[in-house]
Amino acid sequence: MEGIEMVNLKAQYNRLKPEIDAAIQGVCQEGAFIRGLQVSQFETNLAQKIGVKHVIGVANGTDALQIALMALDLEPGDEILIPAFAYAALPEAVQLLGLKPVFVDVRENDFLLDISDVENKITNRTRVIAPVHLFGLTAEMDALVDIAQKHGLYILEDAAQSMGSKYCSERIFGSSGTLGDIGTTSFFPSKNLGCYGDGGAVFTNSDALAAKVRMLANHGQTQKYHHEVIGLNSRLDTIQAAILNIKLPFLDNYISRRVEIAGRYNDSLGIVKSLKIPQIKFERRTHAFHQYTVIVEDGTRDQLREFLKENGIPSMIYYPLPLHKQKAYATKDELKISEQLCQKVISLPICPELSNEQQTYIINKIQSFYKS
Repeated sequence: MEGIEMVNLKAQYNRLKPEIDAAIQGVCQEGAFIRGLQVSQFETNLAQKIGVKHVIGVANGTDALQIALMALDLEPGDEILIPAFAYAALPEAVQLLGLKPVFVDVRENDFLLDISDVENKITNRTRVIAPVHLFGLTAEMDALVDIAQKHGLYILEDAAQSMGSKYCSERIFGSSGTLGDIGTTSFFPSKNLGCYGDGGAVFTNSDALAAKVRMLANHGQTQKYHHEVIGLNSRLDTIQAAILNIKLPFLDNYISRRVEIAGRYNDSLGIVKSLKIPQIKFERRTHAFHQYTVIVEDGTRDQLREFLKENGIPSMIYYPLPLHKQKAYATKDELKISEQLCQKVISLPICPELSNEQQTYIINKIQSFYKS
C-alpha cells in the first residue's frame, strides 16, 4: 500500500499528465504569461459550469475577498458578519480595509453560520453578511437572504472550500458562491478545483460589480495608464488558467468520489460512540466534501491524532483556535460552539485518489483505537 496523504496531488497530476503538460507547454510557446487567452477561456468555462454571469480570475482567494469587499464601496468602521469557526483570510481582508469583523457563532451540525446569532449581531453599522461555506457545504442561504433583504445588507460568499456544492430551494438555487451579491473562491492546489500555485476568482451576476472588480484587480484602471481608483495587481496567471481548464471537466467526478469516500467513512465510523460523523444528505444542499471532519466527543481527539500519526495516517485540525480567540482578531466574545469545536474536530484524509485499501486501513486503525 502506498503512503497515505491528506491530498495526493502527485497522483492527480499523473492521471492528467499528458493534457496538463501540453497545456503548460502551449502557454510557454505562445509567450502570453499574463492575460493570455486561456484566462478568458477559463473564466467563460467556469461561469457556464456554475451558472453565474461573471467570473473574474484573480491572484488568490484572499485577494478575491479583499477585492470583493472593495467593490461594495464600504466605509471605514462598517461591520462585516463573519463566522468565528473559519480560516483567517476573511477577517484579514476586512481589517486591512479598515472595516470591522463581527464574529458570529456556528452550528455544531454543519459548522456553518448560526442564523439566530447572525440576527443578534446586526447593528446600525452592519453592511455585509459573509457566510463561509466551510468544508464543502453551503450555508442556509434562504434564511441569510431573508435577513439581508430585511436589513438592506450585502451577502458576500466565501466559497473557497465549496466549489461544486449546490443549493436548491423553491426561490434560491444555484452553485455555491453564486447565490448572494458577490462570491469568491480559491484555486489553492489542495482545493476541489486547484491549480499548481495560487489562484482565485470573484463571482457575480451584477454587471456593475463585475466591472468594478475587473478595474480594482487591474491597478484601478480600465484604460492602460489611466487609474480611476486605487486598486491592486491581482491576476490569474495564464499557466494556472490553462491547468484549471484541463481539470474543470473532472470536477463532478472528483466530488462524486469525495462523497463516496465520506459515505464509506460514515458507514464504518458511525458505530463508534465517541465520534460524531458529518451529515452527507441535506434537503436543499449538496456537500462537496473538501474536508471530512468528525467531532470527537470524549476528549480523546489529540490522542487519536497522535495514534494515527504513529500508524502513518495524516490528519488535520481545522481549526485549533476560533477567530475571536486569535491574537490578531481577539475580542471578548463568548462563542460557545466555535470554541468547543476547536477542541473536538479532526479531519481525515479525503481526496479522489485515496484508494479503498487506504481508507479501509484508516477505518480499521480508528476502530482499533476506540476498542483498546
